Amino acid sequence: MRLTLRENGAPVQVSVYGKTAAEAERKARDLKTRAERGQFTRDRSTTAGYARLWLERKSREVRPRTAELYRLELGYALPSLTDPEAPDPLGSRPLQEVKPAHVREVLDGLMGRYSLRTVKMVRQRLWQVFRDALDMELVYRNPVDPVRIKAPRGQAKSKAGRALEPHEIAALLSALDDHKDPRTALALRLMLACGLRRGECLGLQWGDLDLEGGTLTVARAWARGGGPGRVTLPKTLTSARTVPIPHATLERLKTYRLWYTERLGEPRPGSWLLPGNDPSKPLDANAPNHALKRLTERLGINPLRVHDLRHSYGSHMLANGAPIELVAERMGHANPNITLGVYRHVLEHERRGWILDPEDLLGPRAKA
Repeated sequence: MRLTLRENGAPVQVSVYGKTAAEAERKARDLKTRAERGQFTRDRSTTAGYARLWLERKSREVRPRTAELYRLELGYALPSLTDPEAPDPLGSRPLQEVKPAHVREVLDGLMGRYSLRTVKMVRQRLWQVFRDALDMELVYRNPVDPVRIKAPRGQAKSKAGRALEPHEIAALLSALDDHKDPRTALALRLMLACGLRRGECLGLQWGDLDLEGGTLTVARAWARGGGPGRVTLPKTLTSARTVPIPHATLERLKTYRLWYTERLGEPRPGSWLLPGNDPSKPLDANAPNHALKRLTERLGINPLRVHDLRHSYGSHMLANGAPIELVAERMGHANPNITLGVYRHVLEHERRGWILDPEDLLGPRAKA
């Protein structure tokens, strides 16, 4: 059966085949409907092939470590991305032929072998690939959208970030002032006071600070990645940012500058703010972790991860009325939706305090 359809506005001839006349007619109707919606394309890109192109683009937008993580996560669902010889039922399918049932089958197969968090991340990467194809009008719907990942009954949910209580913050800041190593003390304070990631904090150089203007600029990160460590670009384009330094932290930075000068000489713009034992490299990435663990144990504070300091910064910014767009900007999130997803619990708590009684709009109430 031959059809004349429009592809990107131009007429094209398409042949439709089926085992029976009824099957051919059904396929023809489907093609006509898609063409009328402007969703018809003869592009036969495979899912794995398109995912490779997506990964190539992402490698120019994110840090190398993040791009490699994306490739590994997609590789769970599309094995040919990491092993060209591996069977890849989903990856070998043309993009337009992938249905939600195909996605669900792959993700269900991963559930018994990997953690819930890993399977959720695999789904997220697949969703991003198909969302990109949808934006490019190569598919007419995202087949990952209807597929949901839920924890099996009785399985504990992954641990969320914890925000320090105000009294815990006070105790920790006081202990940092007395900490024996000013470098780790300053690192922990900057993560808590400025919302920095650990790698961003360790990647700071003296040239990134404006002690007169009271700001610091995130221009790079120090990534360990299982090796000796290396300098990378910030996690995303929006992670490169300038943030204000709170007054108390700024004063301690000025004091730290004197300590640094006495031991290593006058700071140069390209010198590491938090040098390691070898001043040509930043402080060891494990140093803040070990210091925080010892401090919390001594203070009687419940176990805390270094990243929870950044989480505390975002939580308390929102709890004190900061607009979500501002918090997203300060934390270097790609968009406010990420911030909303991470800190929804804080916003829900705040929303409960906003109650409007229409009768209050009518003027003062008469006393009972």
